Amino acid sequence: MAAKPVILAVDDDPQVLRAVARDLRKRYGETYRIVRADSGQAALDTVEALTERGDPIALLLSDQRMPQMDGVGFLQQARALAPKAKRALLTAYADTEAAISAINDSQIDYYLLKPWDPPDQRLYPVLDDLLDDWQASYRPGFGGLRVVGDRWSPQSHAIKDFLARNQIPYEFLDVEASDEAQQIAEKARAYSKEAGGDGAAANVLPLVVLPDGERLLAPAPSDLAEHVGLQTNAAKDFYDLAIVGAGPAGLAGAVYGASEGLRTVLIESHAPGGQAGTSSRIENYLGFPQGLSGADLARRGATQARRFGVEILTPQTATGLRIDGPYKTLTLGDGSEITCHALIISTGVDWRRLPAEGADSLAGSGVYYGAAMTEAMNCKNEDVYIVGAGNSAGQAAMFFADYARRVVMVVRGDSLEAKMSQYLVTRIYETPNIDVRLQTEIQACQGSGHLECVTLIDNATGETEVVDTSFLFVFIGAAPGTEWLGDAVARDQKGFLLTGPMLTDEHLRDWPLERDPFLFETNVPGIFVAGDVRGDSVKRVASAVGEGSITVHFIHRFLATL
Repeated sequence: MAAKPVILAVDDDPQVLRAVARDLRKRYGETYRIVRADSGQAALDTVEALTERGDPIALLLSDQRMPQMDGVGFLQQARALAPKAKRALLTAYADTEAAISAINDSQIDYYLLKPWDPPDQRLYPVLDDLLDDWQASYRPGFGGLRVVGDRWSPQSHAIKDFLARNQIPYEFLDVEASDEAQQIAEKARAYSKEAGGDGAAANVLPLVVLPDGERLLAPAPSDLAEHVGLQTNAAKDFYDLAIVGAGPAGLAGAVYGASEGLRTVLIESHAPGGQAGTSSRIENYLGFPQGLSGADLARRGATQARRFGVEILTPQTATGLRIDGPYKTLTLGDGSEITCHALIISTGVDWRRLPAEGADSLAGSGVYYGAAMTEAMNCKNEDVYIVGAGNSAGQAAMFFADYARRVVMVVRGDSLEAKMSQYLVTRIYETPNIDVRLQTEIQACQGSGHLECVTLIDNATGETEVVDTSFLFVFIGAAPGTEWLGDAVARDQKGFLLTGPMLTDEHLRDWPLERDPFLFETNVPGIFVAGDVRGDSVKRVASAVGEGSITVHFIHRFLATL
């Protein structure tokens, strides 16, 4: 069995150090090993020894005022030794400015003020949150799923992306680089032939090996979901509220709806979090001064929704809508149906396909849509290209800059400031291994089996350039994907859904009620829209959360009239 993860407490005052260790042991002693160090240098030596042994370090909690090496200095140096450990500073009120500076400059996760009594109120809630975040990405190195496949296979990428976005631990074995992977794949081919198959790699890989030894040959995400404990089928036929799309807007609507007594089901085609769930770091979300990843936001939102009794169906899709008076019936991808009184459509948007020659044939094999963070480790010492100029592209550039030799942002416009938050623009230009190429587009993608190079065109001069790269991440445009609704719900020319004041008399010619539609209500009573799929919405996470929660207020007013 693996060693217990370590919480390291650092303070040069023996009495304070004993008190900190006592409180940590009281709360976390069963799950974590509490280790003490009486100086910054001693703590660094301890961290180095722990990492050499392979012992996982969950949290570093250091006092600020120490001789020779203060807490900020220790945590900054410890980051290089244990980059995945959470880092918190214990400081006096007079050192608050130093703590805030440490958050900005040294990537410290949090600071706490002394005294921390009572710990139930002033210490444990903060540490609980940090440790929960650490546990969400902790990979203990044994157990869990094993995925055997080709790193350049679109099918392997789809399986890895599905597991990662649903935060299911797995180990990936590349058949091109691992002898063990090749042996497992050969056994799977033999197994396939014994079962009547042809044993071809295309019909075997990617191979998923479950903890109990069962093999899944080239499974679809929906097949894999059943084996990893995800719910794909609804428990009931009827709900007060159904929500399609589990991005920030859908999760907020689910939390507020279920917490106020509505029987709620949430339907998501891939993984909770939506497009925001793929963001490597959201730094301007209220209440998180160090920022949080999209995966963390998704995990917190889904956990909160389930706590209130929301059924989350994933992966599951809505393929059709039928309206019968006050009842709305959704047809799902597996042919089943769910009926509800109120419906929130919060399906968000998808990235548009890159209009470059060869891009479609290399999708999943070097050309990726969104921040495919599962590919980050493969980008080490590589040149990575990112297409787009919005916040998602900027966050991805900052994320991949920690792994890649160089990140090149390909921007069609003549500035980043037009679509990107200023804090991101500033950081991008301050990061030495990020280059920004304005007025430039991708003209073509080339490669045999996987992406090998792209052709850039300078729109100002018309000159083209071929550059070598195996990684291209695309963040362009926004496609709402609302065709499944048919003609029942009003849309604009681009497919975004119209609500409230945006609806014209023509849209409302069949409106059956004396009142006007509510703010986020469509031309069909009881069907609401929240988030990016709504016409003229603000494309920000906080706005989507606000719309999802506000929509529930109007749903209660709608239900009260039934």
